[in-house]
Amino acid sequence: MFLWVILILIIAFIIGSFLMNFFVDGIFQDAFAKTFVSICERVLKFNFDQSAALYQFIFQQHKYQWVSIGFLIMLLIIFYCVLSRFTSYFNEISLGMDKLLEESDKDIELSPEMDFMEKRLNKVKNSLEKRSKDAQEAEQRKNDLVVYLAHDIKTPLTSVVGYLSLLDEASDMPQQQREKYTKITLEKAYKLEQLINEFFEITRYNLQSIILDKSEINLNYMLLQMADEFYPMLEPKGKQAVVKAEEDITLCGDADKLARVFNNILKNAIAYSYDNSVIQIEAVKKGEDVIIIFTNHGRTIPAQKLDTIFEKFYRLDSSRTSSTGGAGLGLAIAREIVNAHGGSISADSSDEKTVFTVVLPNKK
Repeated sequence: MFLWVILILIIAFIIGSFLMNFFVDGIFQDAFAKTFVSICERVLKFNFDQSAALYQFIFQQHKYQWVSIGFLIMLLIIFYCVLSRFTSYFNEISLGMDKLLEESDKDIELSPEMDFMEKRLNKVKNSLEKRSKDAQEAEQRKNDLVVYLAHDIKTPLTSVVGYLSLLDEASDMPQQQREKYTKITLEKAYKLEQLINEFFEITRYNLQSIILDKSEINLNYMLLQMADEFYPMLEPKGKQAVVKAEEDITLCGDADKLARVFNNILKNAIAYSYDNSVIQIEAVKKGEDVIIIFTNHGRTIPAQKLDTIFEKFYRLDSSRTSSTGGAGLGLAIAREIVNAHGGSISADSSDEKTVFTVVLPNKK
């Protein structure tokens, strides 16, 4: 803006100097004087001497005042033109900002002079549209899962009520049959508890900030213990979890939260691996980092879904119910915990083999 003002002053000075040097004191002085005297004689009915005296008074004695007035008028005109141009630019930007709020696939278009602003507005528009789309998709996935869980809760609850009613009504029921119904009722109650826990995970997911309580962890022991705990889930389908890690490999981190990361990854590997297959868990040191790798054999994950599997409320197979898949929070929570430790988590899948890699810095 300052440069524009300087340019306006220079242009006005040049025009004023031109009028002064060419019409008042320059090569057009005689023609201009004769024309002025002639107009005074015809219009004002002055004689020649009076017209000449008026010319001398106005243009010779006060010529610098007229030049100053002309300079100011020219300055105002040029300034108005430039200001109008700037106003048109601001109006274009204002219209472009309004278009950001419109739900339209069309790009924002401005004048060629505003090309740089057009690009920035379209960049912002695309970014806002992507965020809105991602938020809508996440909300839709969340709503779908709430519906799934609500439906799934109804099934075990109905069974619990039904079997308890039978046990209550049939007082003379044989002991063997009573034990059978009691066992089924307990299993359904456990399932109901699991589904209710899923609901709690959904409601509290974004309400917690991750606070780490770091300590030195014997990683080999943690992974072996985890594999043993998952044996009841592995054995019925002939699956195995094999741990390969150095006995003295250690890691500085929050033991409870990292255990949850590894549990979530292993649970996912069990859910999506083939029967009678082996899930390999490896831990190695590389420089100042510790790398933990989970490898399972199962259906290949499409490349376009490898990034989305870490999003909250996402399940790889939307047809899976809560009996075979969770609320879609396991891997999302795992990523949050790993990021809080300053590490990274990624997935790769090809040739019916899926590999999850967790990289954690081994520092206090």
